[in-house]
Amino acid sequence: MLTQIKGLHHVTSMAANAQVNSDFFTKTLGLRRVKKTVNFDAPDVYHLYYGDEVGTPGSVMTYFPFPHIAPGRPGTGEVGETYFAIPKGSIDFWKGRLDTLGVKDINETEVFGEKRLRFSGPDKDGFSLVEVDSDKRDGWLHDDIGAAEAIKGFHGASMRLQDDGAMRELLGFMGYEKVDQKAEWTRFAIPGGNGADFIDLESLPQANAARQGAGSVHHIAFAVEDRAAQLEVRKALMDTGYQVTPVIDRDYFWAIYFRTPGGVLFEIATNEPGFDRDEDTAHLGEALKLPSRYEPHRSQIEETLSPIND
Repeated sequence: MLTQIKGLHHVTSMAANAQVNSDFFTKTLGLRRVKKTVNFDAPDVYHLYYGDEVGTPGSVMTYFPFPHIAPGRPGTGEVGETYFAIPKGSIDFWKGRLDTLGVKDINETEVFGEKRLRFSGPDKDGFSLVEVDSDKRDGWLHDDIGAAEAIKGFHGASMRLQDDGAMRELLGFMGYEKVDQKAEWTRFAIPGGNGADFIDLESLPQANAARQGAGSVHHIAFAVEDRAAQLEVRKALMDTGYQVTPVIDRDYFWAIYFRTPGGVLFEIATNEPGFDRDEDTAHLGEALKLPSRYEPHRSQIEETLSPIND
Protein backbone atom coordinates (compact mmCIF):
# COMPACT_ATOMS: atom_id res chain seq x y z
CA MET A 1 0.00 0.00 0.00
CA LEU A 2 1.24 3.47 -0.90
CA THR A 3 1.76 6.11 1.78
CA GLN A 4 2.96 9.01 -0.38
CA ILE A 5 -0.43 10.31 -1.57
CA LYS A 6 -1.80 13.18 0.53
CA GLY A 7 -5.23 13.84 -1.00
CA LEU A 8 -6.27 15.68 -4.12
CA HIS A 9 -3.91 18.06 -5.90
CA HIS A 10 -6.22 19.51 -8.58
CA VAL A 11 -9.21 18.69 -10.76
CA THR A 12 -9.11 19.61 -14.45
CA SER A 13 -12.28 20.07 -16.50
CA MET A 14 -13.34 21.41 -19.88
CA ALA A 15 -15.40 24.50 -20.63
CA ALA A 16 -16.88 26.27 -23.65
CA ASN A 17 -16.02 29.90 -22.87
CA ALA A 18 -12.94 31.24 -21.08
CA GLN A 19 -14.52 34.53 -19.97
CA VAL A 20 -17.64 32.87 -18.56
CA ASN A 21 -15.46 30.29 -16.81
CA SER A 22 -13.18 32.90 -15.26
CA ASP A 23 -16.10 35.03 -14.10
CA PHE A 24 -17.84 32.08 -12.48
CA PHE A 25 -14.87 30.93 -10.41
CA THR A 26 -13.48 34.33 -9.47
CA LYS A 27 -16.66 36.42 -9.13
CA THR A 28 -19.33 33.88 -8.18
CA LEU A 29 -17.33 31.40 -6.10
CA GLY A 30 -14.70 33.92 -5.05
CA LEU A 31 -11.64 31.81 -5.85
CA ARG A 32 -8.41 33.39 -7.02
CA ARG A 33 -7.18 32.84 -10.54
CA VAL A 34 -3.64 31.77 -9.75
CA LYS A 35 -2.42 31.04 -13.27
CA LYS A 36 -3.32 31.96 -16.82
CA THR A 37 -1.41 29.77 -19.23
CA VAL A 38 -2.16 27.47 -22.18
CA ASN A 39 -2.87 23.81 -22.71
CA PHE A 40 0.63 22.37 -23.13
CA ASP A 41 -0.64 20.07 -25.89
CA ALA A 42 -2.89 22.66 -27.60
CA PRO A 43 -1.44 26.16 -27.12
CA ASP A 44 -4.36 27.82 -28.89
CA VAL A 45 -6.46 26.95 -25.80
CA TYR A 46 -6.14 28.50 -22.34
CA HIS A 47 -5.37 26.54 -19.21
CA LEU A 48 -6.86 28.46 -16.28
CA TYR A 49 -6.20 27.65 -12.62
CA TYR A 50 -8.31 28.78 -9.64
CA GLY A 51 -7.66 28.23 -5.94
CA ASP A 52 -6.65 29.87 -2.69
CA GLU A 53 -4.11 32.68 -2.39
CA VAL A 54 -1.14 30.70 -3.73
CA GLY A 55 -2.86 27.74 -5.40
CA THR A 56 -2.13 25.32 -2.59
CA PRO A 57 -2.41 21.69 -3.71
CA GLY A 58 -5.86 20.49 -2.72
CA SER A 59 -7.50 23.80 -3.61
CA VAL A 60 -6.99 24.12 -7.37
CA MET A 61 -9.74 23.76 -9.96
CA THR A 62 -8.39 24.03 -13.50
CA TYR A 63 -10.01 24.36 -16.92
CA PHE A 64 -9.37 23.94 -20.61
CA PRO A 65 -11.86 26.30 -22.31
CA PHE A 66 -12.27 24.91 -25.83
CA PRO A 67 -14.28 27.31 -28.03
CA HIS A 68 -17.21 25.57 -29.74
CA ILE A 69 -16.80 22.34 -27.74
CA ALA A 70 -19.99 20.26 -27.54
CA PRO A 71 -21.61 19.73 -24.13
CA GLY A 72 -20.55 16.63 -22.26
CA ARG A 73 -22.97 13.81 -21.56
CA PRO A 74 -22.91 12.64 -17.94
CA GLY A 75 -22.47 8.95 -17.35
CA THR A 76 -20.14 6.35 -15.92
CA GLY A 77 -16.38 6.33 -16.18
CA GLU A 78 -15.90 9.90 -15.00
CA VAL A 79 -15.70 12.22 -12.02
CA GLY A 80 -19.29 13.15 -11.29
CA GLU A 81 -19.05 15.95 -8.75
CA THR A 82 -16.31 18.05 -7.18
CA TYR A 83 -16.74 19.06 -3.53
CA PHE A 84 -15.47 22.31 -2.03
CA ALA A 85 -15.12 22.78 1.74
CA ILE A 86 -16.83 25.80 3.32
CA PRO A 87 -16.94 26.92 6.97
CA LYS A 88 -19.54 25.51 9.30
CA GLY A 89 -22.69 27.64 9.28
CA SER A 90 -22.09 29.28 5.90
CA ILE A 91 -24.42 27.22 3.74
CA ASP A 92 -27.27 29.75 3.99
CA PHE A 93 -24.93 32.51 2.83
CA TRP A 94 -23.93 30.47 -0.19
CA LYS A 95 -27.49 29.41 -0.99
CA GLY A 96 -28.57 33.04 -1.11
CA ARG A 97 -25.51 34.15 -3.05
CA LEU A 98 -25.75 31.46 -5.72
CA ASP A 99 -29.48 32.03 -6.14
CA THR A 100 -29.01 35.79 -6.48
CA LEU A 101 -26.28 35.31 -9.09
CA GLY A 102 -28.44 32.98 -11.19
CA VAL A 103 -26.59 29.72 -10.55
CA LYS A 104 -28.59 26.69 -11.70
CA ASP A 105 -29.75 23.47 -10.04
CA ILE A 106 -29.22 24.59 -6.43
CA ASN A 107 -30.20 21.83 -4.02
CA GLU A 108 -29.54 21.57 -0.30
CA THR A 109 -29.04 18.05 0.96
CA GLU A 110 -27.12 15.90 3.45
CA VAL A 111 -24.69 13.17 2.40
CA PHE A 112 -22.59 11.03 4.77
CA GLY A 113 -23.77 13.26 7.61
CA GLU A 114 -22.52 16.45 5.94
CA LYS A 115 -24.64 19.46 5.00
CA ARG A 116 -24.15 20.00 1.33
CA LEU A 117 -25.24 22.55 -1.27
CA ARG A 118 -25.24 21.10 -4.77
CA PHE A 119 -25.28 23.26 -7.90
CA SER A 120 -24.24 23.36 -11.54
CA GLY A 121 -21.47 25.36 -13.15
CA PRO A 122 -21.86 27.28 -16.44
CA ASP A 123 -21.40 24.08 -18.48
CA LYS A 124 -23.56 21.91 -16.20
CA ASP A 125 -20.47 20.91 -14.21
CA GLY A 126 -21.41 19.17 -10.96
CA PHE A 127 -20.31 20.87 -7.73
CA SER A 128 -21.07 20.81 -4.03
CA LEU A 129 -20.21 23.10 -1.16
CA VAL A 130 -19.78 21.02 2.01
CA GLU A 131 -19.81 22.46 5.51
CA VAL A 132 -16.66 21.30 7.33
CA ASP A 133 -16.06 22.20 10.96
CA SER A 134 -12.45 21.05 11.37
CA ASP A 135 -10.87 22.47 8.20
CA LYS A 136 -8.14 24.92 9.25
CA ARG A 137 -7.19 26.06 5.75
CA ASP A 138 -7.58 29.72 4.84
CA GLY A 139 -9.77 30.62 1.88
CA TRP A 140 -9.19 33.45 -0.58
CA LEU A 141 -11.14 36.48 0.60
CA HIS A 142 -13.26 38.15 -2.07
CA ASP A 143 -14.76 41.64 -1.98
CA ASP A 144 -17.99 40.31 -0.51
CA ILE A 145 -16.86 36.92 0.79
CA GLY A 146 -15.23 36.95 4.22
CA ALA A 147 -13.33 34.39 6.26
CA ALA A 148 -16.60 33.02 7.68
CA GLU A 149 -17.77 32.03 4.17
CA ALA A 150 -14.72 31.64 1.90
CA ILE A 151 -14.10 28.35 0.13
CA LYS A 152 -11.15 26.64 1.80
CA GLY A 153 -10.25 24.21 -0.98
CA PHE A 154 -11.48 20.83 -2.07
CA HIS A 155 -13.24 18.47 0.29
CA GLY A 156 -13.18 15.64 -2.24
CA ALA A 157 -14.88 14.31 -5.35
CA SER A 158 -17.21 11.55 -6.53
CA MET A 159 -16.81 9.09 -9.37
CA ARG A 160 -19.58 7.33 -11.30
CA LEU A 161 -18.73 3.74 -12.26
CA GLN A 162 -20.58 0.80 -13.78
CA ASP A 163 -18.52 -1.54 -11.59
CA ASP A 164 -16.59 -0.03 -8.69
CA GLY A 165 -14.74 -3.19 -7.63
CA ALA A 166 -11.44 -2.44 -9.36
CA MET A 167 -11.55 1.20 -8.26
CA ARG A 168 -12.03 0.13 -4.65
CA GLU A 169 -8.88 -1.99 -4.93
CA LEU A 170 -6.94 0.83 -6.58
CA LEU A 171 -7.92 3.39 -3.96
CA GLY A 172 -6.93 0.96 -1.24
CA PHE A 173 -3.56 0.47 -2.92
CA MET A 174 -3.16 4.27 -3.11
CA GLY A 175 -3.59 4.52 0.67
CA TYR A 176 -7.30 5.35 0.91
CA GLU A 177 -9.45 3.68 3.56
CA LYS A 178 -13.13 2.82 3.30
CA VAL A 179 -14.93 4.90 5.94
CA ASP A 180 -18.64 4.65 5.08
CA GLN A 181 -21.19 3.08 2.74
CA LYS A 182 -24.80 3.97 1.97
CA ALA A 183 -26.75 2.16 -0.77
CA GLU A 184 -24.85 2.63 -4.04
CA TRP A 185 -22.36 5.05 -2.44
CA THR A 186 -19.01 4.12 -0.86
CA ARG A 187 -16.77 6.71 0.81
CA PHE A 188 -12.97 6.51 0.97
CA ALA A 189 -10.65 8.84 2.87
CA ILE A 190 -6.89 9.36 2.92
CA PRO A 191 -5.50 9.36 6.49
CA GLY A 192 -3.53 12.48 7.41
CA GLY A 193 -4.41 14.20 4.15
CA ASN A 194 -4.26 17.82 3.02
CA GLY A 195 -7.97 18.52 3.58
CA ALA A 196 -9.01 17.36 0.10
CA ASP A 197 -9.35 13.89 1.55
CA PHE A 198 -12.48 12.14 0.28
CA ILE A 199 -13.36 10.07 -2.76
CA ASP A 200 -16.94 8.78 -3.08
CA LEU A 201 -17.73 5.97 -5.51
CA GLU A 202 -21.22 5.77 -7.00
CA SER A 203 -22.03 2.34 -8.46
CA LEU A 204 -24.36 2.62 -11.48
CA PRO A 205 -24.28 -0.75 -13.27
CA GLN A 206 -27.12 0.10 -15.67
CA ALA A 207 -25.96 3.59 -16.65
CA ASN A 208 -24.45 4.57 -20.00
CA ALA A 209 -20.85 5.61 -20.38
CA ALA A 210 -20.09 9.32 -20.22
CA ARG A 211 -19.18 11.35 -23.28
CA GLN A 212 -16.63 14.05 -22.58
CA GLY A 213 -17.32 17.64 -23.53
CA ALA A 214 -17.93 21.01 -21.90
CA GLY A 215 -18.64 20.45 -18.21
CA SER A 216 -16.79 17.11 -18.06
CA VAL A 217 -13.83 16.47 -15.79
CA HIS A 218 -10.82 15.66 -17.96
CA HIS A 219 -8.73 14.19 -15.13
CA ILE A 220 -8.36 14.18 -11.38
CA ALA A 221 -4.93 14.67 -9.78
CA PHE A 222 -3.59 13.35 -6.49
CA ALA A 223 -0.88 15.11 -4.51
CA VAL A 224 2.56 13.88 -3.51
CA GLU A 225 5.15 16.02 -1.78
CA ASP A 226 7.99 15.89 -4.29
CA ARG A 227 9.51 14.15 -7.30
CA ALA A 228 11.13 11.42 -5.21
CA ALA A 229 7.75 10.41 -3.80
CA GLN A 230 6.24 10.59 -7.29
CA LEU A 231 8.86 8.19 -8.68
CA GLU A 232 8.11 5.76 -5.86
CA VAL A 233 4.40 5.89 -6.71
CA ARG A 234 5.09 5.46 -10.43
CA LYS A 235 7.21 2.37 -9.86
CA ALA A 236 4.63 0.83 -7.53
CA LEU A 237 1.81 1.43 -10.02
CA MET A 238 3.81 -0.03 -12.89
CA ASP A 239 4.81 -3.04 -10.79
CA THR A 240 1.09 -3.58 -10.18
CA GLY A 241 0.40 -3.58 -13.93
CA TYR A 242 -0.74 -0.02 -14.65
CA GLN A 243 0.47 1.76 -17.78
CA VAL A 244 1.89 5.01 -16.45
CA THR A 245 3.31 7.88 -18.50
CA PRO A 246 6.84 9.15 -18.02
CA VAL A 247 7.20 12.14 -15.71
CA ILE A 248 6.06 15.32 -17.49
CA ASP A 249 7.13 18.83 -16.52
CA ARG A 250 4.00 21.02 -16.21
CA ASP A 251 6.03 24.06 -15.05
CA TYR A 252 4.14 24.37 -11.74
CA PHE A 253 4.25 20.66 -10.83
CA TRP A 254 5.55 17.39 -12.23
CA ALA A 255 2.91 14.96 -13.47
CA ILE A 256 2.35 11.32 -14.34
CA TYR A 257 -0.91 9.91 -15.73
CA PHE A 258 -2.65 6.56 -15.96
CA ARG A 259 -6.11 5.36 -16.97
CA THR A 260 -8.04 3.51 -14.26
CA PRO A 261 -10.09 0.34 -14.89
CA GLY A 262 -13.33 2.31 -14.60
CA GLY A 263 -12.18 4.77 -17.27
CA VAL A 264 -11.28 7.77 -15.10
CA LEU A 265 -7.93 9.42 -15.93
CA PHE A 266 -5.74 9.77 -12.82
CA GLU A 267 -2.76 12.05 -12.40
CA ILE A 268 -0.16 12.06 -9.64
CA ALA A 269 1.21 15.61 -9.25
CA THR A 270 3.96 17.04 -7.07
CA ASN A 271 3.44 19.87 -4.60
CA GLU A 272 6.62 21.45 -5.96
CA PRO A 273 7.55 23.94 -7.37
CA GLY A 274 4.22 25.84 -7.12
CA PHE A 275 2.48 28.64 -8.98
CA ASP A 276 4.80 31.40 -7.73
CA ARG A 277 7.79 30.07 -9.62
CA ASP A 278 7.31 32.61 -12.42
CA GLU A 279 5.06 35.28 -10.86
CA ASP A 280 5.11 37.27 -7.66
CA THR A 281 2.42 36.05 -5.24
CA ALA A 282 0.69 39.43 -5.36
CA HIS A 283 0.18 39.13 -9.13
CA LEU A 284 -0.61 35.46 -9.68
CA GLY A 285 -2.83 34.75 -12.66
CA GLU A 286 -2.60 38.20 -14.20
CA ALA A 287 -0.17 37.77 -17.12
CA LEU A 288 -0.28 35.06 -19.77
CA LYS A 289 2.48 32.59 -18.90
CA LEU A 290 3.75 30.26 -21.59
CA PRO A 291 5.91 27.15 -21.45
CA SER A 292 9.40 27.99 -22.69
CA ARG A 293 8.92 26.06 -25.93
CA TYR A 294 6.01 28.33 -26.87
CA GLU A 295 7.64 31.67 -26.02
CA PRO A 296 8.96 32.14 -29.60
CA HIS A 297 5.32 31.94 -30.75
CA ARG A 298 3.87 34.30 -28.12
CA SER A 299 2.57 36.87 -30.60
CA GLN A 300 0.72 34.26 -32.64
CA ILE A 301 -0.70 32.59 -29.53
CA GLU A 302 -1.90 35.88 -28.05
CA GLU A 303 -3.64 36.73 -31.31
CA THR A 304 -5.43 33.37 -31.28
CA LEU A 305 -6.64 33.52 -27.67
CA SER A 306 -9.64 35.67 -26.83
CA PRO A 307 -8.77 38.24 -24.13
CA ILE A 308 -10.09 37.58 -20.62
CA ASN A 309 -11.35 40.69 -18.84
CA ASP A 310 -10.85 40.58 -15.08
